[in-house]
Amino acid sequence: MKQLIIENKKYVKAVIRKFFGCDNEDLEQEVYIKTWQNMEKYQDEGKFKQWICTIAANICRDYFRSKAYNTQKKEVCSEEILQNASVKSSVEERIDRKKRQKIVLKAVDQLPKIYRDVVVLSEFEEFSIQQIANKLKIPEGTVKSRLHHARETLKTNLTFLLGENS
Repeated sequence: MKQLIIENKKYVKAVIRKFFGCDNEDLEQEVYIKTWQNMEKYQDEGKFKQWICTIAANICRDYFRSKAYNTQKKEVCSEEILQNASVKSSVEERIDRKKRQKIVLKAVDQLPKIYRDVVVLSEFEEFSIQQIANKLKIPEGTVKSRLHHARETLKTNLTFLLGENS
């Protein structure tokens, strides 16, 4: 198990950073525990790195939906408002970036499952079109079509974010 952690630590950390913008050791530990618990289910059809990254992404998504996350988010937001009455612009930008990330993740989560799956595999887990097609057992053209529709839907639903930059 120790070797497994050493070999995959940077990948797991990268997935968690993509979701949260920072490291989260609790979620990282949960990834290794879940990996260890499900080792007998791993099939050598794909790369182990992709398998553990998928576990990490699923744990992050589950955490976003959890009661603990929503409670923590409310507490953090309340504390940030009080502590940052006079904040520097770089801190404000970082907070805005995190809010924007949460809005984008929520928009992705609200996509129909067929679109959400290809977006998550493509954008968050960095699978190629061919890898997505193999994983979902659908033609590459279908993957491309679903990605296109998902991106267009996200573009339409998130156009209001473009106005926040100016």
